[in-house]
Amino acid sequence: MKALMKAALFAGAAWSAVPALAYAQTAEEPGVVEELVVTARRREETLKDVPVAVSAISGERLAATGAVDITTLQQSTPNTTVQVARGSNSTLISFIRGVGQQDPLWGFEPGVGLYIDDVYIARPQGAVLDIFDIERVEVLRGPQGTLYGRNTIGGAIKYVTAKIEGEPELKLKGQVGSYDQRDVVASAKARLNDMVGVGLTWASFNRDGFGKNLTTGAEHYNKDVSAARATLEFTPTDNLFFRLAGDVVTDRSNPRHGHREVPALNVLGQPIPGGEVLDDEYDTKAGSGDHNRVEARGVSFLGEWNVSDTLTFKSISAYRAGETEGTIDFDTLPAALLDIPARYNDHQFTQELQLLYTGERVQGVFGLYYLNATAAGAFDTVVGQANLTIATAGHVDTESYSAFADVSYDVTDQLSVSVGGRYTRDEKTGQVYRQNFTGLKSPLFGNATAVPGLVRSNFTNSDTYEKFTPRVSARYEFNPDLTGYVSYSQGFKSGGFDMRADAILTPTSVDGYQPEKVESYEGGLKGYFFDRRLTLNSAVFYAKYKDQQVTLQTPVGASIASQVLNVGKSHMYGVELEGVAKLADALTANFSLGYIKAEFDEYRALDLTATPPVVRDFADSRVFQNTPKWNGSVGFTYTHDLGDHGSIAFIPSASYRSSFHMFEVPSILDQDGYWLADASVVWTSADDKYRVGLHGKNLTDERYRVGGYNFPQSAGVLFGNSVTAYYGPPRTVTLSLEAKF
Repeated sequence: MKALMKAALFAGAAWSAVPALAYAQTAEEPGVVEELVVTARRREETLKDVPVAVSAISGERLAATGAVDITTLQQSTPNTTVQVARGSNSTLISFIRGVGQQDPLWGFEPGVGLYIDDVYIARPQGAVLDIFDIERVEVLRGPQGTLYGRNTIGGAIKYVTAKIEGEPELKLKGQVGSYDQRDVVASAKARLNDMVGVGLTWASFNRDGFGKNLTTGAEHYNKDVSAARATLEFTPTDNLFFRLAGDVVTDRSNPRHGHREVPALNVLGQPIPGGEVLDDEYDTKAGSGDHNRVEARGVSFLGEWNVSDTLTFKSISAYRAGETEGTIDFDTLPAALLDIPARYNDHQFTQELQLLYTGERVQGVFGLYYLNATAAGAFDTVVGQANLTIATAGHVDTESYSAFADVSYDVTDQLSVSVGGRYTRDEKTGQVYRQNFTGLKSPLFGNATAVPGLVRSNFTNSDTYEKFTPRVSARYEFNPDLTGYVSYSQGFKSGGFDMRADAILTPTSVDGYQPEKVESYEGGLKGYFFDRRLTLNSAVFYAKYKDQQVTLQTPVGASIASQVLNVGKSHMYGVELEGVAKLADALTANFSLGYIKAEFDEYRALDLTATPPVVRDFADSRVFQNTPKWNGSVGFTYTHDLGDHGSIAFIPSASYRSSFHMFEVPSILDQDGYWLADASVVWTSADDKYRVGLHGKNLTDERYRVGGYNFPQSAGVLFGNSVTAYYGPPRTVTLSLEAKF
């Protein structure tokens, strides 16, 4: 409670700096901040009226600032990390308020839910979505265990596409830029008649590498992605609406092998020739290959029936599937000191039924949800100095059932209360196989001559996880321009089985790991000031984290002991502030600020360095990963009217993230605080049909880590002192051309 009071006082200080508010002008008057509409509670509401910490960014804004993909969200969204996963090009890792998942192995559940038009994306592979065919992105912070209950223990990211409306339109967009960037996006939409609408989008994103693979000559950190989306909408009556949508994304970019941060050492502790630290952070000497392919595809069907003026029924059916083939060279050297060839595949079917009620004083959402999913994969751990390969394979089958409800009641014209809850039941079956082979690669990856050895795991197990997660909130409208809210909510992330489980080193791993839970208390103020020339949204929060799932990989001899553990307890508290100010009719400023303090209260894990291994509490020496204490951003948009020649906008921005840790154990991979500076200049024709933009990203050419692997010599002498890091993009400049017909 003391911590929560500190956070509340911090937010109060921010609000006290604002003079007494004035009542609003009408939204149609010039010089006012735009009022945003979101669907955070599965129904359309203005951002000010939603008792949830939500950041909403329009597709128009993302395009104007030259945003490439959804990882740009972390620059302007408080207490949020959205990054490309280590060793990948299009696998997503997300953290919100200290809760997330860095390990994207199949079968692990993410801590932040990703949704495309209310369809849950169960697996992170192929989830780094490029910005195209989008109306807006919403980031919901804190547990969303009622309406977005599938593993939204940290929050949810919603990718929202627009309905097909208005006149027929063909849009062509091309981009060229640094590192021979070549992007093309073509989209068309039209109403064929009063009942049928069709939308088609095709995109190709290509770029040479930021660096080189000095062993093979291949581009490193390059981009080769193609994507397509098709939508068919059918409106047979005023009360019925149907949408059939399909999408596919294929990533053929070369593998990312990382950058060696320390010199390579052999088993005797001697330097390995050619194993020096390379000058360019984007270069590598990896020899495990240049083949990589990721494909993600899906189809969804939405049915919406307006039964009456107050009652709407929705059905959302979806099927998604994906495959990944690639390799990660942990040692980043030509020899196979520590190489990981891998392949994954997954598929999921989901069905959701919703009943929405909108009365004069009562509003509610009631629903049922079902998921049937399988995630499978295989990989080799090739340890060249021991002529050893550890083959690993397995799958996880999941059936999930949920029932949920959220009801709001307007007690008075100013006060409303909401009560909701979700019951979730997950049934999981995991199968894990792990075996030693003499030779480089196992039969799983084409080495038929490999000599089979010790079987380390070969088990199948099942478990069921159940949880009811409630949410209660109250919202008070102090006047038409200022609302406040308080809420209590719970989040739940399912348990499961470690696909790397080694039954010899960690026998209890065959039992799997249990769900983790978060209890969150939140309060916020949202309002307009100075005749709606300024909007501020703030939140303070305090959360208790229990049975936290942590992935550990500890070298033991020539093997690696993998553990997914429910380590204990922790707590987090913090403050979030966002705003937009209309400084003049032609000048707008937007800003954000996030502060979070996250600490372990208990961290009980097996100490494999002790003989015999014992369980002890590491809380005093463990930290939260991917959770900087401070983050913030500021940006400006200055628009100059050129009359019949259109308008030109100048959009500079800067964002800051304080130092953060890559893992729960501090290491040399931890990243110091850094700033990123961006700027865009955009010309738009008077009829809004043509647009030319020049976009500069990371203008100061900051080099900052976004991920890494840590296998130092002190932990495993056979792994070549492999401490490697992955870096965010360097300075780039892009010219974009867009035309509408």
